[in-house]
Amino acid sequence: MGVILLSREKVNVMKILKPIKQAIFKNRPNRFQAYIMIDGKEIMVHVPNTGRCKEILVPNCTVILRKEDNAIRKTPYDLIAAYKDKKLISIDSHIPNKVVEEALLNKKIELLKDYNDVLREKTFGNSRFDFKLQKSSGEIYYLEVKGVTLENDGVVKFPDAPTERGRKHLLELVEAKKQGLGAGVLFLIQMNNVKYFTPNDETDEKFGEALRFARDNGVDVLAYCCDVEEDSITLTKQVEVKL
Repeated sequence: MGVILLSREKVNVMKILKPIKQAIFKNRPNRFQAYIMIDGKEIMVHVPNTGRCKEILVPNCTVILRKEDNAIRKTPYDLIAAYKDKKLISIDSHIPNKVVEEALLNKKIELLKDYNDVLREKTFGNSRFDFKLQKSSGEIYYLEVKGVTLENDGVVKFPDAPTERGRKHLLELVEAKKQGLGAGVLFLIQMNNVKYFTPNDETDEKFGEALRFARDNGVDVLAYCCDVEEDSITLTKQVEVKL
């Protein structure tokens, strides 16, 4: 994106820099657009998430907008989060990598705390992974991050729509392991107070199969939840993974 959306106001707290406003969600005619009510007017906003989010973005729910001042944009706001009952869920797909990068730099992910070099978007094979990590000894680890927004009764799942690209990433991580490199996938749960993570086999059986195959071939499968506020999002604690 090329735009800094977050900053660390204090240690481990990621603050959204741009103005934040509440609004009422009306409908979503396509993946990238939604209509909301704000200040008594109905306007179109951008949705930075290609997933379905149909259990979150329901008519008349309260949503959180981030102001975007850009003369070439057609929409003045991004819809970045929504309340599902009383639970605030971040749906901005650009956020997870930024949150995980800060967590890696702050050594909040126990398994990866000994990797000092954190590089973004590095290619391995036919895939571009979110992170390439390296220890001072030269040991390399590839990490892919997936943002999770689908929740039901405290159980969170990924994906909420079929993803051949996600399956491909998992198989490439297996190839990295076969070449003696470290490899893992981290599911960043963009909400708090959840029970456990599991793949969404009902929606994408092949992704679930690939995730179990990756686990069985030494790929680390991690899940972390976040504290989500209207103007901040922060990785907090590890969540149980059930495969």
